[in-house]
Amino acid sequence: MLKFKKYLKKFNKEIKNINNINFLEKIRIKYLSKKGYINKFIKNIKKISLKLRPKIGKKINKIKKYIKNKINILKKKILKKNIKKTKKKIDISLPGKIPNIGNKHIINITLNKIEKFFEKIGFDNISGNEIEDIYHNFDALNINKYHPSRSKKDTFWINKNYLLRTQTSCLQTRYIKKNKPPIKIITSGCVFRRDYDKTHTPTFHQLDLFLIDKNINFSNLKYIIFKFLFYYFNKKIKIKFLPSYFPFTEPSAEVFIKNQQNKWIEILGCGLIHPKILKNLNINNKIYSGIAFGLGIERLIMIKYNIKNIKLLYENNIKLLKQF
Repeated sequence: MLKFKKYLKKFNKEIKNINNINFLEKIRIKYLSKKGYINKFIKNIKKISLKLRPKIGKKINKIKKYIKNKINILKKKILKKNIKKTKKKIDISLPGKIPNIGNKHIINITLNKIEKFFEKIGFDNISGNEIEDIYHNFDALNINKYHPSRSKKDTFWINKNYLLRTQTSCLQTRYIKKNKPPIKIITSGCVFRRDYDKTHTPTFHQLDLFLIDKNINFSNLKYIIFKFLFYYFNKKIKIKFLPSYFPFTEPSAEVFIKNQQNKWIEILGCGLIHPKILKNLNINNKIYSGIAFGLGIERLIMIKYNIKNIKLLYENNIKLLKQF
């Protein structure tokens, strides 16, 4: 016969002075786990005669229920006592403190900062697919069939018709098709080119600005660029515009600033939107005109923080990233 009374007496004795959750858990395992006493009783039922089994089974269930209830009641009492003790020292309603793990990347910080500036002055922020077709990436932007950027040496082609976008300007052509002037947008994100040296990587981040409205001219472009660069560098800097060539703008210019070594350095390209592009997008170029510029996020970071090698931004060097 199973000695129930002996084990019940032992259990009551063990829980009598317990005031610790961990010790209580050990007792629970001792009596109620798969290898505990109650399970052993159940396994030993087969040794008892068939007539007595139902009676013994009921008794085991009754003891199991008793032990469970006792443990649950005691657990609640211990927890209440612990809360009363800690309430005086700690406000348990406050959220727990999570240690600082990792760091925001300087590329994300910079991109968010620039996007916020343009959003504040009324520009909508547009994003889209990184895989683009020939028309939106080249043709709609007045980039002719013989331009070097169309070659396999310069661009990542998926097939004859699709490629990894080489600039975020392609998002603007898609947006303009569905929207009528006035249009005031920025587009940003990853772009891809076959280029790799100290100042270039195959994947980098770009931001483009597009503004189309009545009576828009080069003065509007210069004003926005001056305001933006003063904001980004947090000081007035020397800026100059030099004539240049871009297929999607006419006239075009490159913007230079004086860096920390007092040397002129190119920072972005800009110009008035080419009349052909407006025509391609079914916009009357006799009524509307536009301005555009594009800049590389990594380039801005390197100039501002005097970083000589772009690879440093992609090496996951925590010592470097924690500086920003």
